[in-house]
Amino acid sequence: MSQWKTQPQPFGYMPVYEPGPSPPYAQTQGFAPQYVNGDNKSPYEGDRFKPKKRINDPIFLVLFVAVFAGFCVLSGIAISQWIKDGGLGGGLGRGSTGTAVTLDYHTVYLLLLVTAAGLLLATIYLMLARAFTRLIMHFTLILSIALNIGVCVYYWITKYYSGAIIFTVIALFSILAYFGYRARIPLASLLLQVVMDVSKHHPSVYFVAFAALLFQAGLSVWFTFTAIATYAKWTPGNPTCGSGSACSSGKVAGLIFFETFAYLWTSQVIGNVALATLAGGPYGCWYYFGPREQGQMPRHPTISAFARASTLSLGSIAFGSLIVTILDILRLLFQALRNNANEDGNPVAAILACCAECFVACIEGMVQYFNRYAYIETALYGKPYVEAAKDTWRLFVDRGIDALVNDQLVGMTWGAYAVGMLSSLFAYLYLRYTHPSYNADGQYTAPVIFFAFVIGAQCLMTLSSAIEAGVSTIFVGLGEDPQVLAYRAPELFSLIASMYPKVVQGVPRV
Repeated sequence: MSQWKTQPQPFGYMPVYEPGPSPPYAQTQGFAPQYVNGDNKSPYEGDRFKPKKRINDPIFLVLFVAVFAGFCVLSGIAISQWIKDGGLGGGLGRGSTGTAVTLDYHTVYLLLLVTAAGLLLATIYLMLARAFTRLIMHFTLILSIALNIGVCVYYWITKYYSGAIIFTVIALFSILAYFGYRARIPLASLLLQVVMDVSKHHPSVYFVAFAALLFQAGLSVWFTFTAIATYAKWTPGNPTCGSGSACSSGKVAGLIFFETFAYLWTSQVIGNVALATLAGGPYGCWYYFGPREQGQMPRHPTISAFARASTLSLGSIAFGSLIVTILDILRLLFQALRNNANEDGNPVAAILACCAECFVACIEGMVQYFNRYAYIETALYGKPYVEAAKDTWRLFVDRGIDALVNDQLVGMTWGAYAVGMLSSLFAYLYLRYTHPSYNADGQYTAPVIFFAFVIGAQCLMTLSSAIEAGVSTIFVGLGEDPQVLAYRAPELFSLIASMYPKVVQGVPRV
């Protein structure tokens, strides 16, 4: 029975994928001869799945290890002193106000609750994406619009005009973006559904996703304790400043900057190692070897891919993650400038900072998108980052960027934004309800909300790497050997060929 139906769409009639009780792929018998450009190629062609035993990009591997080690040392110094001093008081709920000097246990409990909420929301989002694949994209976009409008209305009601103007622009942009993205949803939802069906036959996909999420949550908790302990140890006016500790606001800012940089870089690496593990493991093996039930897939592909990603290719992953982290830091700096301008009542500076923040965020999104394909090349072939990036660019040129952009909707960027906004909202309401002494004048509202947004968004972004890996691996396979998908999932191939014929043309072999 066909799993395709024709339904009206904004630009005419389009086949819509409706999965039946059996998987929509693997409608084959035996091992598929992979005819591409008239050649019968092996899945192991070009060192695929069997890369050379060499450490790629060792300089960035050493730099990443050094930064992470520095974070560990700084964390140990700050937390040990903080525990010795009793954490400057504070606690959970109202009446546990603690010190009036700086952040204390109250903030720790708050951010721990935010981490738990982010973990829960990310898990719920994945479950909804699996159960309601096509609806989740519309829901996520609409939820993001609703959150932006809600913040905008709140700022206008409270007469916070600079913030109101900024979120009015953001709300209008998100509404326009929805109408632009809506036409891309049918193909994107189909790809997501196929990835979900493949995942059902490979429990390791969910194990890797949730393991990465737990590591991310643990890192967020660690970062929370380290940041709060840094404020407590080196903020002027603390008791520790009289015991030989050099305290200054500049020192606190510098240390928090380094800790945030190390946290974001490590977080990026965790998510990208998970992406490379899944791309070089279950998803890549499904594309080139067929479903596991056919008996052609190598044994323990996920373990082998993880071993490569966490050792030989870790330097390449750290290299690409460093570029995104630097852009992320720039965006956060402009966000801090915007918040300061809002507090100072300077709407012009706030709007300029917001424009700069949006510009950097756009560049960051494009780099993240490009890196995803570079990591898949690294996972499949063991290439260094620069070589993988060059091959990724060739893939983009040969296939056309417009078609590849469709899978950006499958990613959960808007979902991460929504989870981050909900986490920030929770942190804001908790501060308003508990009235801690250190935030009597609202001076710590912005940094606490910022920490909450980062933690919530990073939780879902880490989890979403599992889904993004599957969709992007299909596109990489299409770019290199399109006829494999024609054999593996002929109906999906037909839909892509009808909508984007350039995508399924053979890539010239070099």
